[in-house]
Amino acid sequence: MTDSPSELIDARIEELGDWRGETLARVRALINEADPDVVEEVKWRKPASPGGVPVWEHDGIICTGETYKDKVKLTFANGASLEDPSGLFNSSLEGNTRRAIDFHEGDKIDEKELKALIRAAVALNTSARGTS
Repeated sequence: MTDSPSELIDARIEELGDWRGETLARVRALINEADPDVVEEVKWRKPASPGGVPVWEHDGIICTGETYKDKVKLTFANGASLEDPSGLFNSSLEGNTRRAIDFHEGDKIDEKELKALIRAAVALNTSARGTS
């Protein structure tokens, strides 16, 4: 019996059982609010990481949600191509493609700006899909 990606993400949130699980759950909810047509996937499952990495897609990857001991990292696949007027991106700034937001314990999530960034990522994916 195979769990759906959504069930695997639910299990990961429950397994964390701390602020990281709460943060991942909140970010996930905001992604779904920003884009009701988002598709949840779990990728890169391996023995060292049997739960894999939560991935949110809409005409391509929008972002991934990785958890570490000291942070929850939301990595936008094409973040370097997105406007970030609020300066949410605070990690992976040196690359030409991805950008990330590291959330640490106690950080407040700017929900309005995060949803705007998610919508911009979806718009970029859908416009790129339409031009290829």
